[in-house]
Amino acid sequence: MVKAKSKKPGQAKGEKTRRGLKIVTSEVCEVCKTPCSAGMEYAARMRIPGALGKGIPCILTKISS
Repeated sequence: MVKAKSKKPGQAKGEKTRRGLKIVTSEVCEVCKTPCSAGMEYAARMRIPGALGKGIPCILTKISS
């Protein structure tokens, strides 16, 4: 008898993790209720036409281990 693998809950689009912090895109930083300086600088860089970015770790969304 073969056991079926259980599916892990998927992360929402744009929500990856890095050392306990979620990686967020500039769209998330734009609508954040408590903006931080790093997020606002990243969002400003992404407003430039042709800018490429993979997101930044958000210090406000710590994930408990």
